[in-house]
Amino acid sequence: MSAYGSSQIGAGPSSANAVPGEHVLEQFMTEVKEIEVRDSVLTSKQQIDRLLRPGATYFNLNPFEVLQVDIDATPADVKKRYRQLSILIHPDKNPDDHDRAEAAFDAVNKAYKMLDNEDAKRRCMDVVEEAKAHVENRIKEKRKQLKKEGKSSTVEEDDPAKYKHALWVMMCKLFADRERKRRETEQREADLRKRAADEEAEEVEKAKRQKEWEKQWEAKREERVDSWRSWQQTTKPKPEKEKKAKKEKKPPRMFKPPKHKMEQR
Repeated sequence: MSAYGSSQIGAGPSSANAVPGEHVLEQFMTEVKEIEVRDSVLTSKQQIDRLLRPGATYFNLNPFEVLQVDIDATPADVKKRYRQLSILIHPDKNPDDHDRAEAAFDAVNKAYKMLDNEDAKRRCMDVVEEAKAHVENRIKEKRKQLKKEGKSSTVEEDDPAKYKHALWVMMCKLFADRERKRRETEQREADLRKRAADEEAEEVEKAKRQKEWEKQWEAKREERVDSWRSWQQTTKPKPEKEKKAKKEKKPPRMFKPPKHKMEQR
């Protein structure tokens, strides 16, 4: 783990004549340098293991952690560290572990591009500043609570090493949050594009069905006309002459004489 990820720093030699504050800072800087030297001489396998360790997908979103450089590292320092790591973990240099070396190499390349590109670097520094603001706000809240309880306002982040670790943790969290939001936005846009494409395809299919229906309707026009004419022939009213002729054809009614009444005297 880089200096950012170190949660514990061992105690160094004490000096009776040193001013306490200066001693702590000097001890801290000495130990940070020791950590940096230790990390810089890790073997190829150790660096590959570091870059692919459990949680690497989360940690490797932080380019400072991947390259093991400080947040105020100069472009020259970043480039130098990138070259060191690239040589160490290059797949060609690790033929027995080619696939893992390639994955680690990709992580290093991605981190370097983030810090080498001006716009990407500015976004990274925005995350750093946001992480600092979160840590400072947390420290203020802790001091406020301690004061309320009538205790000393000293907090663990007063230790430079622990402050740096708290900052590292917050940076990793914010880089992860930013990546999550990016993926959510990307997924949302993909869903919108898919929905629009589906609606467009549905409209095309609808227009196709309508066109086919119209084609079939036109093709059956003659059939419908003939059917209509046949129906008219069977349902149209008969002429008056036909009605009269029908009446004339009826047999004449027989004449019935009145009944004879008996004469009464």
